[in-house]
Amino acid sequence: MSNFYARRRLSILGALTALIASVAVLNGPAASAALPTPVSAATARTYLASLTVATENRTGYSRDLFPTWITISGTCNTREYILKRDGSNVVTDSACAATSGSWYSPYDGATWTAASDVDIDHLVPLAEAWDSGASAWTTSRRQSFANDVTRPQLLAVTDNVNQSKGDQDPATWMPSLSSYRCTYVRAWVQVKYYYGLSVDSAEKSALTGYLANC
Repeated sequence: MSNFYARRRLSILGALTALIASVAVLNGPAASAALPTPVSAATARTYLASLTVATENRTGYSRDLFPTWITISGTCNTREYILKRDGSNVVTDSACAATSGSWYSPYDGATWTAASDVDIDHLVPLAEAWDSGASAWTTSRRQSFANDVTRPQLLAVTDNVNQSKGDQDPATWMPSLSSYRCTYVRAWVQVKYYYGLSVDSAEKSALTGYLANC
């Protein structure tokens, strides 16, 4: 009988462990941060090899040349759309403003419960895009780039992390959460390739190094 009860206790413990694990999966970071899946590392390496290498030029840049936060769906503008997409249990009011929810920032691993603590990052920054080819675009194309919810270009992240990133490229800034760096560089290269943007030599060297470890 003692062996029977021992086996029964082990069975119950196993079931509880499985239940706890399943809850952790549902509530963990994987349940949020819904950046469109970037291309594979192999594809990213192919894309990177085809990008033009050129010196960047900031002359004439203004953020106003990239109209942001246009209406995406119903009453939701781009910021509100990404907050809903990337958050968990997001509740919005009639104007589509997030009134509650939680947001996991894959750059630093932090979770926030106030939308005011979250910025929408342009993965390839607007100034970086300008420097590498967007200065020659029409305002309409720059608007499309600044509000692109189809490519892996917009992501809800911790506000001060986004601000510390600024307009830096992967040669000088990468997410502190190393487990996200492969996703980040794959997305970076995909966006630059899709929009026909160039890379500078330090940027290409950094991307090549990170992709080699993906």
